[in-house]
Amino acid sequence: MGGFVEFFHKGGPVMWPLLFCAIIGLAYVIERFISYALASINVNKFLDTLKRTMREKGVDEGIKMCAKLRQPVAKITKAILEEYKKVGPRKDALEEAASTVGTDELAFIDRGLPVIAAVSTIAPILGFLGTVTGMIRAFNAIALAGEVEPTLVAAGISEALITTATGLSIAFPMVAFHVYFTTRGDSFTRNMEKAATDIITFLLEERPR
Repeated sequence: MGGFVEFFHKGGPVMWPLLFCAIIGLAYVIERFISYALASINVNKFLDTLKRTMREKGVDEGIKMCAKLRQPVAKITKAILEEYKKVGPRKDALEEAASTVGTDELAFIDRGLPVIAAVSTIAPILGFLGTVTGMIRAFNAIALAGEVEPTLVAAGISEALITTATGLSIAFPMVAFHVYFTTRGDSFTRNMEKAATDIITFLLEERPR
């Protein structure tokens, strides 16, 4: 722990905003992992169970089944079934209901990704800022001493290298997490589209009560 504190102080004042970026980025990464884990569902198994339930017990039971789940696929399906109960087998109305709920769920899926992207961009910029301030300190030391003495410029050079390394060390995993979460988000979007299309087709063809 002492080594980390010493390393942190050697990086100079820019290390504080870098630490803030790291904490914010990590918090959003953890939140996304938890949210995506809770949002995951086996779409094919869910749809098969839902359609079987509606064939045997009706649409009301299907709505109750969806209401027990918090996944985006279940929410968009529930909205379609509730609209079906109101207007019947009208494709345009069912698609509109799916679109409305889908927009809200997409906002949930994308939540936090702009922050992670911002951290991945800002961290290396702050690191390079620390590089500039470190070099300024080194040249000021040379100017005050009137000669190039390694011990005089060592602190400034150390600050320059530490902040650059820290900024890049924060940015690299944030970029990787952003790509991963974007890919997962696209998967959720495809699942919602699949569920909506499948259920609307089922309702129009079989017209359960």
